[in-house]
Amino acid sequence: MTALLGTALMLSPGYVVARAQSDQGNSAKQDMKDAGRDTKAGAKDVGKGAKSGYKGGEKGTKKAYSKTKNTTKGAVNGGKQGAKEPPQS
Repeated sequence: MTALLGTALMLSPGYVVARAQSDQGNSAKQDMKDAGRDTKAGAKDVGKGAKSGYKGGEKGTKKAYSKTKNTTKGAVNGGKQGAKEPPQS
């Protein structure tokens, strides 16, 4: 009986170590999967932000173009109007 107990005690650390290594292998694999998913989600967020920034820039550019065009027309028309009137002294 004592020999059986001694043998069981000698073999149990090997089983525990093997089991721990097996668990580490699975957790490392799972960590890699999680990291991949997180990276993918982050890339999607960056893409959405870039698209939003592009759309905002496009809208601002169109607005600036329109205002510049209208101001230029006003300045040209004002210049024509001023050219028709005699200078005031």
